Amino acid sequence: MRTIAIVNQKGGCGKTTVSINLASALAKVGQRTLLVDMDPQSHCAVGLAVPEEQIEQSIYDVLVSQSRNDGLKMTEILWQISDKLELAPASIDLSAFEQQTAGIADRECCLKNVLDEYKDEYDYAIIDCPPAVGLLTFNALRAATDVIVPVETGYFALHGLSKQLETLSVLCERVNHDINVRVLASMYDIRTKMAREILAELRNHFADKMFKTTINFNTKLKEASSFGQPINEYDPASKGRIDFRTLAEEIVSAGATQQRRELVNSLADQLEAISSSADELLQATKTAVRAKQAPKTETREQTTIDSKLSEYYGVSQINDAIVFVTLYPRASSVQIAGDFNNWQPENTVMERVGESGVWQTKINLPTGRYRYRLVVDSQWQQDPYNELTEPNPFGGFNSVLEVK
Repeated sequence: MRTIAIVNQKGGCGKTTVSINLASALAKVGQRTLLVDMDPQSHCAVGLAVPEEQIEQSIYDVLVSQSRNDGLKMTEILWQISDKLELAPASIDLSAFEQQTAGIADRECCLKNVLDEYKDEYDYAIIDCPPAVGLLTFNALRAATDVIVPVETGYFALHGLSKQLETLSVLCERVNHDINVRVLASMYDIRTKMAREILAELRNHFADKMFKTTINFNTKLKEASSFGQPINEYDPASKGRIDFRTLAEEIVSAGATQQRRELVNSLADQLEAISSSADELLQATKTAVRAKQAPKTETREQTTIDSKLSEYYGVSQINDAIVFVTLYPRASSVQIAGDFNNWQPENTVMERVGESGVWQTKINLPTGRYRYRLVVDSQWQQDPYNELTEPNPFGGFNSVLEVK
């Protein structure tokens, strides 16, 4: 059995999305798969429509039982998700695991000992780790044969990658445990310049230590989670389903190749070069933002800065102003309808920037939480560059904006 830990200390990078959909994709290609949720937030259960109130025992109970030799079997807490996929759910009790096992010898091996009992029952075990370095993550790393580090193609995600490598290095030193470490580019939006450049830097420096597969930014993935389904059930024709199927096939075909211990150190050594390139990209963004805040003057320099700013799509807050930027090259008109303008799109019209297909506008809003949709050539839709959404009464999704 190959045991794959999905690790990143940075929250919001899509660990649970990767865990659920990778596990489901592996099961779909015929692999007997166990999904283990080691995050006290229990998002795997939520993302697979397992009723929280019906989870009487979780992986916490199994781990504590194992540490105390009480004999609770993992089979007693498993949920059957599909023909070849089972879930070992988490619970908030996991937050107390470190305290409950204080003073117990080899407590970092609890999960490994549990999974070793079932190594002939499954082909793959996928472990969703919490966004923190602690005993839970250490248990997952101790049990793992492989580690996948999902990394957003954004500047700050690189710092999270650095911390993962430090953790893995400590693990190797303490237990002489070699782990096959791979970096997975996730939430990648090919339409943004920063994403393209950072992905190129990652591939340049990590080379074959990165998956060839890239998980593209896809609103269907978020919709699937909200409906409690993996993407291959929610929308089999979506780009997200194709990405995870490709990832599963890449993992299966790669086999259980083990990395040498020196790999961790070599990855850490290369990180400085990547961060340096990312610093340059971030500085360019900050320059554009500062220029946007300055008083407007109709100069060539200001025009250039506005053009650079328009490369970063989505919605952002700059001082008291909310800036919307989106890309619709073929649209004749783009408007915004939201609860801040009584859902009247004609009240908030976006302006086209040159011939690039970029549209932008700026409005002032007081502090609060707002819902909105884009109206593109009279067609209402959610903002494809805003990941924050919520269901609306019409069976679709509204994009959500929080003004601070």
